[in-house]
Amino acid sequence: MEPNTPPEEFETERLRLRRPVLSDAAEIFERWTQDPAVSRYLVWRPHETLAQAEQHIARCIASWEDGTEFVWHIENLGSGALVGALACRPGHHGVNLGYLLARDSWGEGYMVEALRPLIEYWLAQPAIYRVWATCDPENRASARVLQKSGFELEGVLRRWERHPNLGDEPRDALCFSKVRD
Repeated sequence: MEPNTPPEEFETERLRLRRPVLSDAAEIFERWTQDPAVSRYLVWRPHETLAQAEQHIARCIASWEDGTEFVWHIENLGSGALVGALACRPGHHGVNLGYLLARDSWGEGYMVEALRPLIEYWLAQPAIYRVWATCDPENRASARVLQKSGFELEGVLRRWERHPNLGDEPRDALCFSKVRD
């Protein structure tokens, strides 16, 4: 049984999670895709041009349409600013998460708040038994987000993923999950 296509929007007390639109490109370029601090532990290098941000959003839209990945931009309800993004990649009987926040939004509790409705949605789907994510062992802030969101550390995936901003060789990753009993 395949999981359902998720809702295009979720809302929390302070945030709206919504599908990306092409007109978001300038804001995400300005706020996070060109910021080396944001992309430090990610699998892509900082964008050098607005066109790269536009191409990224086009890929997000196409992935949503083909059901391989669902990306939401996280909007602050008070200011209307985009503060980050969340990606969910369903596969087999689980969903893999990835996320980022604009640097000026770090430490505000936004990601824990944004993850809550997505975790609840996915674990309520009959075909989904686990939601999981990885992070670099040096990325303590990301590990803390997962722990605060109720994820448990499963272990270390050795030489799991390349982080081009940290070097060319695959690095270890901490693997966290939250499962449906």
